[in-house]
Amino acid sequence: MHKIFTKISCGALLLCTTSVFAQDSTLIKTEKMPLRLLTVPNPLENKVIESKPERDPITIELDSFQKDILRRITDIYQLHVLSLESQLDDNPLEAETHINDAVNASQALLDDYPELRSDRRFVELSRAVISEYRQFYGISESANEAQGEIFAIQEELFADDDAYLTEDFDFPKDVMLTKTDVPLIQNRYVTNSLVYYTLKRPEVMELWLKRSETYMPMIQKIFKEEKVPSELAYLAFIESGLNPNARSWAAAVGMWQFIAATGRVYGLEVNWWVDERRDPEKATRAAARHLRDLYDIWGDWHLAMANYNISPRGLNRAITRAGGKKDYWEAYPYLPRETRGYVPGFIATAMIGLNPEEFGFERKYEGEPYSYDVVEVDGLMPLDALSEATGISVDELKDYNPELLRWATPPGNKYPLKIPTGKKEEFLIAYKEIPKENRAQDMTVHTVRSGESIGLIAQKYGTTVRGIYASNDNLSNVIHPGQKLVIPLPAGSAGKISANRPTNITNTSRSRSTSTRSSTPSNSSKLTYKVKTGDTVGHIAEWYDVRAFEIRAWNGIGNTIRVGQNLTVYVPSKNRDHYSKVNSMSYSQKQELERKQRRGENILLASASVSSNGYKTYTVRKNDTLGEIAESFGVSISSLRSLNGISGSTIVVGQVLKISKQ
Repeated sequence: MHKIFTKISCGALLLCTTSVFAQDSTLIKTEKMPLRLLTVPNPLENKVIESKPERDPITIELDSFQKDILRRITDIYQLHVLSLESQLDDNPLEAETHINDAVNASQALLDDYPELRSDRRFVELSRAVISEYRQFYGISESANEAQGEIFAIQEELFADDDAYLTEDFDFPKDVMLTKTDVPLIQNRYVTNSLVYYTLKRPEVMELWLKRSETYMPMIQKIFKEEKVPSELAYLAFIESGLNPNARSWAAAVGMWQFIAATGRVYGLEVNWWVDERRDPEKATRAAARHLRDLYDIWGDWHLAMANYNISPRGLNRAITRAGGKKDYWEAYPYLPRETRGYVPGFIATAMIGLNPEEFGFERKYEGEPYSYDVVEVDGLMPLDALSEATGISVDELKDYNPELLRWATPPGNKYPLKIPTGKKEEFLIAYKEIPKENRAQDMTVHTVRSGESIGLIAQKYGTTVRGIYASNDNLSNVIHPGQKLVIPLPAGSAGKISANRPTNITNTSRSRSTSTRSSTPSNSSKLTYKVKTGDTVGHIAEWYDVRAFEIRAWNGIGNTIRVGQNLTVYVPSKNRDHYSKVNSMSYSQKQELERKQRRGENILLASASVSSNGYKTYTVRKNDTLGEIAESFGVSISSLRSLNGISGSTIVVGQVLKISKQ
């Protein structure tokens, strides 16, 4: 399970209750499902695994794993205190920097160590950090609460390894166990989950089996294409309960619970307008590739699944403490609570899903397989106008397009909108008739000039600072000349801006794309990338270290690309030689490139150099933060401040930072 904070949409840090009914009233059901109990010997113990009690943590010397986590938690605490002190000093800009640095540092820590989502110290710190973030930006609590019944279920199921073992349960003798690539072994931990889903909460499994009628054919088709065992489709039960809109307190999103960083590595676009982690098909393909990559690393599906839930370092630590044998069940006693319940939970759901009648469920439930038609619509088209043209409600349209986060389609030329199968012809007729006044307000692109601030730019266009931040993903407080900003224009302002606009401003979404495409970014070189099977715009943007909307603008396209299509990409001229190799790289090489970029490793070798006084130095680049730089080089934020005489966290593009003594 992958979890992380996002800058704009942070998780609610809501500790799940133990009631499975706390988040989904549809689960309330009083009658018990009949279960066929067999009076045959219970073949539970393939392998006897005894829990090994931990020593009192007070008496244990911290190992390097624990010290690294504690050091980074200390840095987050320091940033949090600095944010409060800045507010006491009436310095909101500095406070904002510290608040965002604290959120980003928490995000990075949870990205590296997802097992910390159940660590009390980290959860309490994160609660304080996110609470301050919400307070500062005026974000309501309800806007970011965990969504989906799965999190209360996990809290209940993973509470105790043997919580639900009972003599009332007999393992069915006709269960199919030998025809799977992933070993579905039987032991008391698996039985504990089986009892939970068949005796304790049969309504939960019944709900998921109903959803599987919709999504399972699509998932298994994609897994087959990606050469991943089909039974791993049942991992979606444990991750989200097959809910495309599931969102954890730690901001893992979608049916496969990707954190934003991992999702982007596998080509899922995540920004203010869209979150493709919610797209059932795209997220499923990303999950299949991720699982396949993890299997290539471990050579064992149980360990691959565990690594889907825990950091590689955390898993290696458990293996080392268990004696070094790469076996999930050997490492089991040393894993975090949630990871201990994760693989047994998967095995139990797979057993039930493959043999529903043997466990007292129906063989088939009502439900139509996932299907849709695709129509291309303009960017910034209001969803209410599109739903009316489709003949369905806005909520139904969002069910078909769960990746859409806002009131309209994202800015750009065209967006591939999913609508009910069979409604395409009807929609296209109605779409042409949508009145001009019912279409979206215009947006424009502004090129920052020397001396301009975000407040000054907002005043010039009659919009708000908040609106500019909302329209520009990961926008830093510090802007620089030449930087391009998307500006949301108030209704009725387009004509006024058009009549008296500076030469560096283009009007309307369509002309913005044309203008950007026709002009070459300064100090850049043009490269051509030929689209390969499995590529997405998000993938390609990651490989070239550009933004997805820039690729769409340079090529006059939406999100749809086809194999063999040639795309134009602009890269800094000084790095042309490096980026020219991307087109000929294998898919695995490009994935490794993404991983390095996500870990903060500067693949252009512009990251570190040695100064004349013997210090390793780094030159700040666009969108860098002090926290990210510290994480990239494995040093603390406080160390960077001390070496560079920085009291806060404000850095500027071009600034040379001392990293460490060589």
